[in-house]
Amino acid sequence: MTSTRDSKADHLLTAENSALILIDFQPSLIEGTHSVDQTILVNNVVAMAKVGLMYRLPMVLSTIMVEAGYQRDTIAELREVLVGVPTVDRVHVNAWEQDEFRSVVEATGRRKFIMAGLWTEVCLAYPALDMLHEGYEVYALSDVSGGTTTDAHERGMQRLVQAGAVPVTWEAVMAELGRLNKDGYDMRQFVAIMESHLPQSIPAADRARQIGARVE
Repeated sequence: MTSTRDSKADHLLTAENSALILIDFQPSLIEGTHSVDQTILVNNVVAMAKVGLMYRLPMVLSTIMVEAGYQRDTIAELREVLVGVPTVDRVHVNAWEQDEFRSVVEATGRRKFIMAGLWTEVCLAYPALDMLHEGYEVYALSDVSGGTTTDAHERGMQRLVQAGAVPVTWEAVMAELGRLNKDGYDMRQFVAIMESHLPQSIPAADRARQIGARVE
């Protein structure tokens, strides 16, 4: 017998109770990320953006210091996927201290936020910590975020987890969101995202170990 679950009140992520926040995926910040291969990072954030569109999640895209002329806009690979999604540009490092950002987040009406940002230890951590403090649930995408060093990324994630955030990865989120999607989704699109992006998300060292294991 199949149990009936409320997709809005469910304790797990669903397309009806969650929203996606992507912070500062800009060229100079990608270039300054050294905790993960930058090609993998771009692959993963594009994959997560496609997931958000597939499930029609409310999305918040934010940049820093573009209008002020100090930074370039969101990377082209992500902007091409998120056509029509407005950007909240900021002067505050902590996005939660920017009124426009808070207003857009609150306007989603959601309490669960799937979040990624550059860098993990700064522009992801600060707003996520504030949001946790105000009672929101934060699901921090560890493989869609990156730090200036491996240690910085890990300490940033550790700080978030200690504060109550849930660490997640993009493909696990994609699977979780699909369980109770009342409107359904295109399984071909689901498979296409997996086939296009999951192989590209595997670090070279892990791929080498897999090849070595098959040879043995």
